[in-house]
Amino acid sequence: MKNNFSHIGLAKLCGWFGITRQAYYQNSWKAIDVSIEEELIIKEVLKIRENHKRMGTRKLYDKLQIFMLEHQIKMGRDALFNLLSANHMLVKRRKRRITTTQSFHWLRKYPNLIRDFTPVSPNQLWVSDITYWEIEGGHVYISFITDAYSHKIVGFHVAETLESVETIQALKMALSNLKQDYNFQLIHHSDRGVQYCHHKYVKLLQDNNIKISMTENGDPLENAIAERVNGIIKEEYLQDYAVRNIKEAKKVLSFAVRLYNEERPHNSISNHVPNTVHENKDLKTERLWKNYYKRQDNNSKYKPSNSNCSVPLRSTSQLEFENRNVNL
Repeated sequence: MKNNFSHIGLAKLCGWFGITRQAYYQNSWKAIDVSIEEELIIKEVLKIRENHKRMGTRKLYDKLQIFMLEHQIKMGRDALFNLLSANHMLVKRRKRRITTTQSFHWLRKYPNLIRDFTPVSPNQLWVSDITYWEIEGGHVYISFITDAYSHKIVGFHVAETLESVETIQALKMALSNLKQDYNFQLIHHSDRGVQYCHHKYVKLLQDNNIKISMTENGDPLENAIAERVNGIIKEEYLQDYAVRNIKEAKKVLSFAVRLYNEERPHNSISNHVPNTVHENKDLKTERLWKNYYKRQDNNSKYKPSNSNCSVPLRSTSQLEFENRNVNL
């Protein structure tokens, strides 16, 4: 208004609205401070999303805490949501599902040993699952083994087929990293797919004194952690890369797992990263998450608002492998 009525004195304009000149200047400086703070936050979010392109706002808020403390910025989680929404930076989830479980076979199936079981330390319970990954010209299949306590991916393998000989490679990786001084009985939990019932896979578990547990129906909740890890890796990392062949797929997957294990915080483990929890057995953790997407009533569902944020595909040449000792 001061610019539109430049011929009228500031004192008179302030008098019209019942405010003092001091209040006018204080409000002007406050608006400038807020604008600068928001610009700093946006730049830091963009920096984090260089590698974590689909990291959600709640995870970003946790990672921004040190940055905001250093810059004396006070911003709540809802304010961060609003800021990202105003700048079209909320991430829209995309979901597709291809069946990778073939449980109609004659091989022996094992009972579910982990019903009502809660691990209290790393290497008490491993959960395993297979998921697909759409690349140029078709699909590849990823086998994951995740520690249920720390949420660390301890074994992984990507292949062009669903053959058991490929799935067992993830188990071999997990076993190669397993320290022999763990004091708990380790349980391996999976679905009832033919890959996990294959005699070679079962024998490798038995040779290492690992108990075998399997789901008893098709309910994803019976293997919830493994299903969640599949979604995180695919939705937050892999789908943003244009991968042409299995060789590139292996390098991208290795890079994504490293980011997940070393940099991505989890609400289920007190917002620590999986590596930290896995390597520090005395570190106490607790679940900080809750269900934000509950039904509001019987006739309607609450759906989180998302802007139409489109994230461009990244070619494998854009990976910062040089800085992480990974070469294409």
